[in-house]
Amino acid sequence: MSDQHAGLADVIAGQSAICTVGKEGRGLSYRGYAIEALAQQTCFEEVAYLLLYGELPTANELVAFSQRLVAQRGLPAPLREILEKLPASSHPMDVLRSACSVLGCLEAESETRQQTAIAERLLAMLPAALLYWYHYQQQQRRIDTRLQQPDIAGYFLALLHQSEISDAHRHALDVSLTLYAEHEFNASTFAARVSASTLSDFYSCVTSAIGTLRGPLHGGANEATMAFIGNMTDADNAEQEVLRTLTAHEKIMGFGHRVYKESDPRNAVIKPLSAQLATTHPDGHLYAISERVESVMWREKRLFPNLDFYSASLYHFLGIPVSLYTPVFVCSRVSGWAAHIMEQRAHNRLIRPAADYTGPAERTLTPLAQRR
Repeated sequence: MSDQHAGLADVIAGQSAICTVGKEGRGLSYRGYAIEALAQQTCFEEVAYLLLYGELPTANELVAFSQRLVAQRGLPAPLREILEKLPASSHPMDVLRSACSVLGCLEAESETRQQTAIAERLLAMLPAALLYWYHYQQQQRRIDTRLQQPDIAGYFLALLHQSEISDAHRHALDVSLTLYAEHEFNASTFAARVSASTLSDFYSCVTSAIGTLRGPLHGGANEATMAFIGNMTDADNAEQEVLRTLTAHEKIMGFGHRVYKESDPRNAVIKPLSAQLATTHPDGHLYAISERVESVMWREKRLFPNLDFYSASLYHFLGIPVSLYTPVFVCSRVSGWAAHIMEQRAHNRLIRPAADYTGPAERTLTPLAQRR
């Protein structure tokens, strides 16, 4: 393989009817619908339904779908016991990976529990498992995960904060979930499809995806962004820090993209939401800091912010702990992963790429006693 295609860059690895990412002059779309329209005119549950079932739901279908998700937020007792035994020092992504794997033992895929039912169960259960563990390890408190909020965004924030949630906060997270839901053959989705191509069970495919997203070159950019901007005092200080970091040849996360070359269309959607929440938050200066970082990065490196950059300040304004930023990504992207697992199964061929060999030429084996 040439350097041009290292890491499978620009290699067509399969066909998909789920998503476009910057192809043929188009931006990002899910099953033909532009991400801008979905973010502005639908809720995340509609988007998840679209990804899983191929079409946007009718009003009745959306109500039924949302009700099914609400009804599946309870955690089995054995899973709760395991979550309580996981140490507080566990990485939250490891908690989600473990929760998915355990559920696969307790509610195994079968003729009576098939893939769409499992996909819906994971959409409902993953936020519950994450925040059950989080509250237990933080305060030794066993929370009831069976809250009745009809939407996942409101449910997540209410479960996290154990309080009522404003419409502005619920809407901001809902849009974020839509933006993170799907992104074609990214690393975690491809890992899920590779697992699916072996005819592995649904839970194993999702577990593979979670483990892949855990890597800092795929997930975690919004966490790294928050770590970078969190200690900056004002916009001028931010500019100094960016210049210092660039001079030291250190990477600043949240900029550029492997596929997008000019801009990330999701940034234009998430940035105004961060700006809106900044106006009422004590740390609202983080938005001005983020804008200055964006300006300097474009001036110095011609790099544009991707979705992760303004998601960092948005999640901070929503009161989401930094360690949970990437797990929120999981709670959204499981809808896209599920769609790809089902698509791979429907048109399956074992994914087994070849490699260019770069090792020694063929050698003669020397018997052990003669080796020096």
